[in-house]
Amino acid sequence: MPKKISILGSTGSIGRNALKVVDNLKSDFEIIYLTANTNYQLLIEQALRYKPKAVGLVESKNAKEVESQLNKINVEVLTGKEGLIEISKRNDVDLVLNALVGIAGMKPTLNALNAGKNVALSNKESLVMAGQLVKNAQQKKGAKLYPVDSEHSAIWQCLQGENKTDVSKLILTGSGGPFRERNINTFSEITPEEALKHPNWNMGNKITIDSATMMNKGLEIIEAYWLFDFGVEEIDIVVHPQSIIHSMIELQDGSVKAQLGVPDMKVPIQYALTYPRHKPADWERLDLIKLGKMTFEEPDYERFPSIKLAFDSLKKLGTTPAVLNIANEFAVYRFLNNEIKFTDIPKIVEQACGKHDWMESPTLSDLQNLIGWSKDFVKSYK
Repeated sequence: MPKKISILGSTGSIGRNALKVVDNLKSDFEIIYLTANTNYQLLIEQALRYKPKAVGLVESKNAKEVESQLNKINVEVLTGKEGLIEISKRNDVDLVLNALVGIAGMKPTLNALNAGKNVALSNKESLVMAGQLVKNAQQKKGAKLYPVDSEHSAIWQCLQGENKTDVSKLILTGSGGPFRERNINTFSEITPEEALKHPNWNMGNKITIDSATMMNKGLEIIEAYWLFDFGVEEIDIVVHPQSIIHSMIELQDGSVKAQLGVPDMKVPIQYALTYPRHKPADWERLDLIKLGKMTFEEPDYERFPSIKLAFDSLKKLGTTPAVLNIANEFAVYRFLNNEIKFTDIPKIVEQACGKHDWMESPTLSDLQNLIGWSKDFVKSYK
């Protein structure tokens, strides 16, 4: 029987790559639900091709067009944020791929887990903002998380067959982004166009800016904490400009296991969808001879203060990681709109983390309130 899957965010980078994986293993999957934010035209194309039971379109102004195109193949169309939430709650699937970007992905993850469904998770915000709530839902319903990020997929694969007590350290790798060697005195002059030019990966705008500030690595530290149950002192970062080693684990006897591959998101997506199998695919293969060499560096916290901010927030826990995440997201959007400088992003995040009303065990309602507070805080920064 094919595995029934729901793809939240099917028109984004992760969603489109996931559908390429589905095309690669056609008989293994059946698409039941697809959702999009604003790209209604691509959503229509996808629905006509994969014939899901229903689609969701968050931006509802084009809903009539979607409905007129999909009525002929009997596909239900749900609209607005409510439609996305409704689809995320449905339990007639085997696996939910959450490929949503940003804060909007948190509640759908919790909904899917509370429906007892396993989640292939690409949405960082779910764990960064609501890590304890996610763990509680998993324990209550017995649902599992399958990491999609290349770094966490690598650690997940390296941990296979190992006793957790034999692992001394998780080592997340990062490329260092486009500004690893740029003069730090010119960082205030960085433009959105420059920051969007990642040297190795092809990703969405928000994630690409997070890579440029290395906040993505900070968020991944927090994700790793919740995914793998290792303490903050057991998680390290190494800058690896070639992006070939996606992450590593160090074992108690000093040996190190690494997962290598070309920087192609289809590989970790396919593993999350087909776990525990590594099924055949015709993606590009890693040629070590052609690669020639791999290099490693310590992360520069002066150049990339966002990493330290993330470590600090993880030590405080409670609402601090959530504010870190929310303030960063809204600050990134202000930078992309040319409203603030590149160097303002970590400044805003640090101030927000220090000034919010800290809570030890926030509820989902508390986190929703924090979104409004953080948005206003970032908006007021001049």
